[in-house]
Amino acid sequence: MSWKSKGLEPNSKSVVTKKWALLLCIGCFCAGMLFSDRMWTFPEAEDKGVSRKTGVKDERLKLISEGCDPIREVKRESKDILGEVSKTHHAIQTLDKTISNLEMELAAARAVQESIINGSPILDDLKIPESTGKRKYLMVVGINTAFSSRKRRDSVRATWMPQGEERKKLEEEKGIIMRFVIGHSATSGGILDRAIEAEDRKHGDFLRLEHVEGYLELSAKTKTYFATAAALWDADFYVKVDDDVHVNIATLGATLARHRSKPRVYIGCMKSGPVLAQKGVRYQEPEYWKFGEEGNKYFRHATGQLYAISKDLASYISINQHVLHKYANEDVSLGSWFIGLDVEHIDDRRLCCGTTDCEWKAQAGNICVASFDWTCSGICKSVERMKEVHRRCGEGKNALWNAAF
Repeated sequence: MSWKSKGLEPNSKSVVTKKWALLLCIGCFCAGMLFSDRMWTFPEAEDKGVSRKTGVKDERLKLISEGCDPIREVKRESKDILGEVSKTHHAIQTLDKTISNLEMELAAARAVQESIINGSPILDDLKIPESTGKRKYLMVVGINTAFSSRKRRDSVRATWMPQGEERKKLEEEKGIIMRFVIGHSATSGGILDRAIEAEDRKHGDFLRLEHVEGYLELSAKTKTYFATAAALWDADFYVKVDDDVHVNIATLGATLARHRSKPRVYIGCMKSGPVLAQKGVRYQEPEYWKFGEEGNKYFRHATGQLYAISKDLASYISINQHVLHKYANEDVSLGSWFIGLDVEHIDDRRLCCGTTDCEWKAQAGNICVASFDWTCSGICKSVERMKEVHRRCGEGKNALWNAAF
């Protein structure tokens, strides 16, 4: 009997087909797994850097779309930090100014108290402390003068110092105070004092100090001037100039205004001359031994014809005037008071031009602040020559009124 007749052949074929189909599926599945592992693992290793970069870009795009760009955030944080630093700096400057104002008020109160204790008359200017702090000035220019210098003062009034209503306008519009600075004679109320009082009634341009005049007392006078000026006027700068020096006020104001942001500045023509020990010579230094061996030089200090100090330094002198040592020469004394302090010395040669070169400098557009003759420590024969120097070296009358400080 054949297989077909028994009906067994189809079943046998069917069984074999199913087994092979199952084995084939399993084999294909394993081969597929092996193939897919090789295909995906290999490129991933090769393009790892590219994949990471793509991921970073995708992440950043996502952050930007959500308003969270990390680069912008860093820039924003930097701006915020700079803003906070600027605010802090401004707050410190404001605090410094407040402290300086309080120190000046304290100095003024001390001056009044000492006058009361000593029984000396109180200056009219010191009786009005309310003016302190009400008006801010650019500078106070104190012109050092003596009882015998009437003609010098008149030569200054006729050239570079505004008079009458113009001087008041200068104070109100430009914030510049100008006064001749002088103390009292050894004989209080004597003929010398009465002559100054009469001159002051005519011109109204004096600042009288509680100080006895004398050439050997210039250091004490300088100290008293800065203390008194700081108590009377709230200014950025306080200037001392001799009455035989020519000054261009607008140029001086512009020069000082450039240093307004600096708290402690000492401006002038800086020098370091020899310490003179020999008796009888001009500018002899009795305390020469303090400066070391013979032949040594002084420390750097501004020449005495003209110099300026900032408000903080004037306040410092006012508060410590009773313990500040006085040397024979007032410019040396001033320089010594700032040793050990955090002071910026500014050497500006335009503050000490010669009368022979100030003219061509003015023609070249480099106008001098102050002009004088070194050989005379001022303009030689200043009474006769002040107008000539003013004509040749002056900045022009309109320069002052057109200036913006």
